[in-house]
Amino acid sequence: MYLCRAINMRETSEKRTITANRGSKFLKDIGIYAIGNIGSKLITFMMVPLYTYFVHDTSDFGYYDLCLQVCLLLIPFFTLQLRDGAFRFLLDCEDTVQRKRIVSFVARTMVSSVALALLIALMMSLFTNVQYLGYIVGLLIAMSLQEVYSQVFRGLSNNRAFVSVGILSALGIGLFSIIFVAFMGWGIRGIFLANIIARLVALVIVELRVRLISRHTRMNINTRTVARVIIRYTLPLMPGSLCWWLTGSSDRLFISHFLGLDINGVYAVAIRFTGIINTMAIIFYQAWQETAILQYHSPDRNSFFSKMLNSYIFLLAGIFVGYVFALKVNYGWLVAHEYQESLNYIFPLGLAAVVFAVAAFFDMGYQCAKDTKRTLPAIVLAAIVNIALNFLLIKPLGVYGVMTTLLITYLVLVIYRWYDMKRYFVLKIEPRTAVPVGAMLVSAIPFYYCHSIAIDILFSIAIIALLGWLCRNELRDLWLSKIIKTHNRIK
Repeated sequence: MYLCRAINMRETSEKRTITANRGSKFLKDIGIYAIGNIGSKLITFMMVPLYTYFVHDTSDFGYYDLCLQVCLLLIPFFTLQLRDGAFRFLLDCEDTVQRKRIVSFVARTMVSSVALALLIALMMSLFTNVQYLGYIVGLLIAMSLQEVYSQVFRGLSNNRAFVSVGILSALGIGLFSIIFVAFMGWGIRGIFLANIIARLVALVIVELRVRLISRHTRMNINTRTVARVIIRYTLPLMPGSLCWWLTGSSDRLFISHFLGLDINGVYAVAIRFTGIINTMAIIFYQAWQETAILQYHSPDRNSFFSKMLNSYIFLLAGIFVGYVFALKVNYGWLVAHEYQESLNYIFPLGLAAVVFAVAAFFDMGYQCAKDTKRTLPAIVLAAIVNIALNFLLIKPLGVYGVMTTLLITYLVLVIYRWYDMKRYFVLKIEPRTAVPVGAMLVSAIPFYYCHSIAIDILFSIAIIALLGWLCRNELRDLWLSKIIKTHNRIK
């Protein structure tokens, strides 16, 4: 009996240690990514009021937003989706030579892509008259280099370099935007220049300091085997990225075509504010990405992943409620008069961002199993639903038809992936998770019909407090995991 008790105590201690390690690592990753993302996105968020006050023509801002969406569409093809491939294959690679092969392949690919982009831009300039073509190509190159090499830093386990690139680029965007847009009065040309210069300078500064890329790049090393493996992983992601773009960004094309660039400029301001929710979701996603991949083969995978999903929904609900009411209370001074109509778009766009964040959670199954080809059916379905509904709803409902389409599309994606994920892990939704979902939906009533700032503030505080109280056990477990980890380290 004593032997059994001793064995049980030992097993319990081991489980606590494992939980402590996982919890502590996840909290550490959350902290690292929070510093990088919140610091960088905060400055980007602060640029929205600057742009609205100094770019008075909403159609100009609408055109810049359209150009930005085109760059986002082209990045996966420009980079061969190495943003995901480099990180995934560097993360669990312990062989130094193999790491050099991966980084060298990435470097060669990016050099070729930059040369090809410049050649195509030169040919287009001879036969077409695309406004700001040079700036668009420059933005595409700068964004692509930052996206790929930031993930290389992260895959090489240098999260500080990854965070530094994000912070420095955001600081640069803020500084150069003030110079070019506010002081020089260059309008969207200044926005283009600020984004291009800041991203390139940030990469150069970090690389000169850490020299990760130069240390791991060998132009004479054989990368053919590595290239085949990585391309086999990234190729299915490329058409998937196209469908993602059709699902999440094609709304700008529909708005610009059917409603005009001026309406797209107003809409672009509202959707930029959803970057607050997206930033919080990205922080969780990046930390969860590492934890999920490393814990995929753990014996309690299903219960652990389920716990993370339920906690995530509570977190998203709290962020959403705080987001919509904080913006409602402050929108009058945050945004110039020409863009004030965008306040009405904040709630549905924020809700769509929450649903998309949940859909992204399920993406981990494909990444953990390196089964990226299975991402395509769901994304293709979502793209078809999105395009069809946009054509059906945009004329009778205007901008609200676009936002309704976005929300329905992400709901379809969540439902599909919920069932498809069962081949990788089985998740269980707790009944109490209905509370955060209900809280988000009920928030629409005071958001649209209440005109008292005090009531808005009290309502949001009450909802967030309720969600925190219902999620107190998960918060306690994370806190205890830190204590157990510290205790084990002292022992």
